[in-house]
Amino acid sequence: MSTAKKEYKKVTTNSLFEMKQRGERIAMLTAYDYSLAKLVDQSGIDVILVGDSASNVMAGHETTLPITLDHMIYHASSVIRAVDRALVVVDLPFGSYQGNAKEALSSSIRIMKESGGHAVKLEGGKEVASTIERIVGSGIPVMGHLGLTPQSIYKFGTYAVRAKEEAEAEQLLADAKALEQAGCFALVLEKIPAKLAKEVSESIAIPTIGIGAGGDVDGQVLVLHDMLGMNTDFSPRFLRRYLDLAAQIPAAIGQYVDDVKRRDFPNDAESY
Repeated sequence: MSTAKKEYKKVTTNSLFEMKQRGERIAMLTAYDYSLAKLVDQSGIDVILVGDSASNVMAGHETTLPITLDHMIYHASSVIRAVDRALVVVDLPFGSYQGNAKEALSSSIRIMKESGGHAVKLEGGKEVASTIERIVGSGIPVMGHLGLTPQSIYKFGTYAVRAKEEAEAEQLLADAKALEQAGCFALVLEKIPAKLAKEVSESIAIPTIGIGAGGDVDGQVLVLHDMLGMNTDFSPRFLRRYLDLAAQIPAAIGQYVDDVKRRDFPNDAESY
């Protein structure tokens, strides 16, 4: 199996399938606004997820549940205007697809038409397979999401690792196969044992994207604000911080405040 990187002018769902076949890892990050999405896209990311985590990092909610379909369309529209290369996947928010397949399709169509997104993502296993079939059958690509599913946090009651017990692990594997059969082009596997994530990845042809699922999946995803170190209250084992913006941004702003107070800014060169 070749792991050579192929340069795609535009990443598509088929590109991700080809990457899995070659053994090339898929890099995915979240983004919610134009300015950061532009930087993320220019950095060579393969997939941008407009996640319902915007509820947490952009709006300050405790969970992902409060964000609405209108909010998601707003964020996705901002991201799409910034992106040239990456595949943009948009989360279907809580309450926009659980009622029935018709509601889910209507929500998905709104996202695609009003934001210009390239695909949608939803949480759940076999119970949403018929819904996925309905959406995919209408020409809209769907990414699945198994393991820790944040929209079900009040059902689980905890953000602990999922599928540690044999029965739940077997169910997750069966769910992964069901979602592949239903037409998903990829699956996010969140906070499950690495051994199970490896088994799932080897059992299905579509790519798996892990977050807290070890290194034997086909790709990785992190929340942008977490990996840039903007959120110091969230420190799970799976998170690697690549910057410390929680310290750097206040330092820069503090310097600006000092310069203004001391009448050092603007100087002659910065004036007309």
